[in-house]
Amino acid sequence: MVSKQIVFKQKLLPYLLILPEAVIILVFFFWPASQAVLQSFFREDPWGLSKQFVGIANYLTLFSDEGYLKVILTTLYLSSVVTVFSLLGGLVFAWLVFSLPKKHGSMYQTLVIWPYAVAPATAGVVWLFLFNPRVGIAALVLEYFNVDWNYVLNGSQALLLVSLAASWKRISYNFLFFLAGFMSIPRSLVESAVVDGAGRLMVFRKVILPLLNPVITFLLTMNLLYSVFDTFGTIHQLTQGGPNHATETLVYKVFSDGFLGLDLGGSSAQSVVIMTAVIIITVIQFKFTQRKVV
Repeated sequence: MVSKQIVFKQKLLPYLLILPEAVIILVFFFWPASQAVLQSFFREDPWGLSKQFVGIANYLTLFSDEGYLKVILTTLYLSSVVTVFSLLGGLVFAWLVFSLPKKHGSMYQTLVIWPYAVAPATAGVVWLFLFNPRVGIAALVLEYFNVDWNYVLNGSQALLLVSLAASWKRISYNFLFFLAGFMSIPRSLVESAVVDGAGRLMVFRKVILPLLNPVITFLLTMNLLYSVFDTFGTIHQLTQGGPNHATETLVYKVFSDGFLGLDLGGSSAQSVVIMTAVIIITVIQFKFTQRKVV
């Protein structure tokens, strides 16, 4: 077996090719991250004119705050619901489109992809109009069925609404990857299972799902990151973290404390905690799930 290896005659050329990417990563990730770590050990005045070294006091204050522990639980709940709903929704829609004839599947594929083009903030506005307690169409339907709907005052309803809006936005992304995964599965494997007497459900569980393990592994990580970071715009438009901090996530609390409360040291400590948690979860997830990706 002959392996083809690309060799650059100019030794400097490979470094020049990766230089733009390296500069972007350095400027927009490593530099802000290092500044956040450094700033988390200081207590600054709101105008940034003076600062005092306080060591790990910001972290101790953070984890002794019961409100912050509640925010962690809210983030875990939102991440779990969004990940499960969006993955299941993307999987179901991809399976349905894949099962349709090609001429019909293309039309439904376009319709399912549309929400992916909607920005998180715009998605929040759409759901805001739909479920507005006074004029929202969905709210009026719920009222017709005697459902007391007012997410502005009810924290559980607000968290449910944010979860549904964020999941709806993410289904299209998962749909694309699942559909590509379905299309990459050899038809001969499915046909062989059918010939052996397996039903559609058995084929899906025993043949298709194991072959989709690489896609599922990737999407688990990406949906987790999305639910932690990219739901900010949806939350800001729908609830702004309320009512009574019921929909305040870790990222939204960084914004609330840092930009609104002007607690720069405390918000930097929160950013470091989020960054560390995401790195650890991602490493663990890939380490323990890659065994199934064979």
